[in-house]
Amino acid sequence: MERSALDRALLTDRLDWNLLRTFLTIVHERSLSRAAVRLHITQPAVSLALRRLEEHLGHTLIERRGSNFRLTRPGEEVLRIATDVYGSVARLGAELTGQQDEVSGLLRLLTVSRIHSGVYDECLAAFHRQHPRVTLQVDVMRSSEIVDALAQKAGGVGLSLYRQSGDKLQHLLFLRQRYAIFCGRHHRLFGRTGLGISDLLAEHFVSFSSDQLGDVLAPLAVFRDQHGFSGGIVATSASLDEIRRLVFAGYGIGCLPEHIVADDVTQQRLWRLPPEEGVADIDLYLLWNPERRQTPAEAAFITHFRHYVARYSLMERLGDTVNAPLAALRTPTAEAGKKNT
Repeated sequence: MERSALDRALLTDRLDWNLLRTFLTIVHERSLSRAAVRLHITQPAVSLALRRLEEHLGHTLIERRGSNFRLTRPGEEVLRIATDVYGSVARLGAELTGQQDEVSGLLRLLTVSRIHSGVYDECLAAFHRQHPRVTLQVDVMRSSEIVDALAQKAGGVGLSLYRQSGDKLQHLLFLRQRYAIFCGRHHRLFGRTGLGISDLLAEHFVSFSSDQLGDVLAPLAVFRDQHGFSGGIVATSASLDEIRRLVFAGYGIGCLPEHIVADDVTQQRLWRLPPEEGVADIDLYLLWNPERRQTPAEAAFITHFRHYVARYSLMERLGDTVNAPLAALRTPTAEAGKKNT
């Protein structure tokens, strides 16, 4: 098959491969300033590298309007080619040493903050035992950024809240988190019993940035609208830890995952408010784009994750620790090997 014009331009010996590496970092970080931090260079140097690459290829690769960031069609093609190139480079060492069967290379995992699960912790430990040559890079991002990056093939694997849409991402349900309403020790409702929803309607709220119609935490906004909450939004954040902090400080009441703040309730830092059944179940998914060619490390992680967590119910995955015999914590490969001996 004849190579595209971009293929030929990228393979020419006149191309500085550092420009390609900078381009990949810009796409992964979705920001020139964050790419500069990642590469330990200045932001003007990153901007210059992008401009030089675009001039060499004769195409605009990235369109930026304020905080919006979008790859052009040539940009998507360059990303595909560059990802293939660097995937081949990552496999080069193993090929030269005759270790083709051992998975190695970089696994970049895009994830939301504060995943609270003993099963997840043990899953990562088992993956490292099974694939010690894989280097793991964990990038904490907002759910919307993760989904956008995966949809544009700028990332391989993500753990994120997800509202299924037309982006064709593959998704595997991992956690089902029950959100409930809490107030903090400094709030006037703290410690009060016998309350009903009607007692909360005029209270101010501390809200997630994504707690709005059309976003990943939309069920929380729908609940407030349906019940006629009239208090104002007095504080917002994209960080669960900051929402938890602001609720404790008495800025207002707020929705938080029950299993994450269970210790805060026990220690009387937070107080559970009605309704007793909670507000909404919000799901966390493992995500990947089936149209993006996976590296061996990404493919190995997806397979391992699917097999590992399938042994636990949704309720068990919310626990702090994995209360199971040691044999149950072995990797799927090890278990299969034992059965076949």
